[in-house]
Amino acid sequence: MFNGKNILITGGTGSFGKKYVEHILRDHTPNKVIIFSRDELKQFEMAQVFDAPCMRYFIGDVRDGARLKEAMDGVDFVIHAAALKQVPAAEYNPFEAVKTNIHGAQNVIEAALAAEVDRVIALSTDKAANPVNLYGATKLASDKLFVAANNMVGSRRTRFAAVRYGNVVGSRGSVVPFFRRLLDEGATELPITHPDMTRFMITLDQGVQFVLKNFTRMQGGEIFVPKIPSMRMTDLAEAMAPGLPQKIVGIRPGEKLHEVMCPADDSHLTLEFSDHFVIKPTISFAFDCDFTTNRLGERGAPVPEGFQYNSGSNTEWLSRDEFLEMAAAA
Repeated sequence: MFNGKNILITGGTGSFGKKYVEHILRDHTPNKVIIFSRDELKQFEMAQVFDAPCMRYFIGDVRDGARLKEAMDGVDFVIHAAALKQVPAAEYNPFEAVKTNIHGAQNVIEAALAAEVDRVIALSTDKAANPVNLYGATKLASDKLFVAANNMVGSRRTRFAAVRYGNVVGSRGSVVPFFRRLLDEGATELPITHPDMTRFMITLDQGVQFVLKNFTRMQGGEIFVPKIPSMRMTDLAEAMAPGLPQKIVGIRPGEKLHEVMCPADDSHLTLEFSDHFVIKPTISFAFDCDFTTNRLGERGAPVPEGFQYNSGSNTEWLSRDEFLEMAAAA
């Protein structure tokens, strides 16, 4: 479905954007792939690696609605990956996160509607479910904006959906490169915020493939959640540095002990498919959707009342060897 199409990625110089471009250039023949981001150095560096004739690099900020509208002219598919993602940074600079993650989301929606883009997928996070930090709260607001945008499409073909997943192994700012740097510097112990802390884990490849497939699955208004394994942070540290002491440093501002991707309060809206969940919109749209059957013909079933998809009570856990295999491929 991407052959001959024009695709735009906001925040496209990030870990997800680079991996997405790698996949799209390898497996498809798009007409244009537009990288929309605000850092000229990162764009220059990315252009040295991805210099196919279809590549376009646009300097711009999602806070600038007019520039987004220029960039989206003639675009078929949009992936909204731009965000301020660091939890502590958002706690200390709250309105900067609001301007990028909420105002920026609305700008993406308005630009997509103006350009009559076909489909838009926004990248969300497990921190948007029952948020306890500002980053999660802004991403929950973003999710709500993208879902509700389907009520604004009128006669346009444009449809919006979101994808929510957990920690990306090896992505910038994640724990794996942080621990690697400490170990390279000769650390004699690794900092652990809490001995019981767990996280959902996914690779960049898995995240990209999930997003690509959901462009085909989506009808509009869904929040897609992949079924992925959990891991205890103490086990992760032991896998990376067997026998090295671990120091408990306490939970950071805005941090949770366990992450949630499908809250219990949304169990009446949640459908379980073979390899993912779908959280249906709370509102109805002008177009009819039977979310139990997606555009690929896959069928889902309602989850039990009170069901919660929680990293601490997950049924799938990463072993040491499985984690090391994931980390090596990151």
